[in-house]
Amino acid sequence: MTAPRIDTETLRRLPKAVLHDHLDGGLRPTTVIELAAAVGHTLPTTDPDELAAWYVEAAGSGDLVRYIGTFEHTLAVMQTREGLLRVAEEYVLDLAADGVVYAEVRYAPELNTRAGLSLAEVVETVQEGLAAGMAKAAAAGTPVRVGTLLCGMRMFDRVGEAAQLAVTYRDAGVVGFDIAGAEDGFPPADHLAAFEHLRAESVPFTIHAGEAYGLPSIHQAVQVCGAQRLGHGVRITEDIVDGKLGRLAGWVRDRRIALEMCPTSNLQTGCATSIAEHPITALKDLGFRVTLNTDNRLVSGTTMTREMALLVEEAGWTAKDLRTVTVNAVKSAFIPFDERKALIEDVILPGYAAAL
Repeated sequence: MTAPRIDTETLRRLPKAVLHDHLDGGLRPTTVIELAAAVGHTLPTTDPDELAAWYVEAAGSGDLVRYIGTFEHTLAVMQTREGLLRVAEEYVLDLAADGVVYAEVRYAPELNTRAGLSLAEVVETVQEGLAAGMAKAAAAGTPVRVGTLLCGMRMFDRVGEAAQLAVTYRDAGVVGFDIAGAEDGFPPADHLAAFEHLRAESVPFTIHAGEAYGLPSIHQAVQVCGAQRLGHGVRITEDIVDGKLGRLAGWVRDRRIALEMCPTSNLQTGCATSIAEHPITALKDLGFRVTLNTDNRLVSGTTMTREMALLVEEAGWTAKDLRTVTVNAVKSAFIPFDERKALIEDVILPGYAAAL
């Protein structure tokens, strides 16, 4: 017998955890339009629905570089204190409305300094906006905890500065670090000094790897740089033949290195051909620590509820599968063990029991 399908409203009520979500990829279309008008930036359209559709269409080219190029307009409106405060607060409220109870938001502070803000001012402003959003969400009865991952852009020369920012603000809401940007031609090991500094300072980090570039990027991220999680990691499947794991795939699975998987985003960038055939299901069934994520909610036209619904409808996922990847995400969150344990035992598991 097959398990009954889960309706969308039930999915929305389920407690969710997201580890891979970019601040500059999740703005509300109306916010982009209003902030663009305030700073004099020209958009493809000033109609909210048309702008939302433009993002999804432009990002769906199957090319990671063009996908990244869609961020021009969101970044343009995230250069002032006012813009950053609004975007960060709304980010939290949108997650809370979608049933998210734990999230890690990532962004690269160096991309928000065009109008004169310093790196420190960017970080402090975003943290202020996130705190305001968390306070409002809690007051509304939908509490969500949001930690920050600071990113260095792997194709530029400020990764070391971003890593030091993560060290400096680790007791002020920043929970970890990442490198982002185009993978091909910009291997993780180029920034080994930054990762060694983070390890010396006991700051955890994830690395975008195994999306646009294959197994060598995963090997460098894990074995050379020491990443505790992999951003995407889809192409770990290249080290799996007929269900038999190669040495690298076995290392990743056996050491519970989390895969931050983003199905809709991967369809857009050409890393997968369909939700039904997306590697997330096979990797879950093989025992990898798979997590489910949105990547960029505006750019991909998605939410955590939608990602769950797609897997239920097109890949046959059950409530147990959804609970598993949610627990996986919290287990691999960059917060202390006792806090992760409390989230699972006091929020995730009871929330599933109540909703289903």
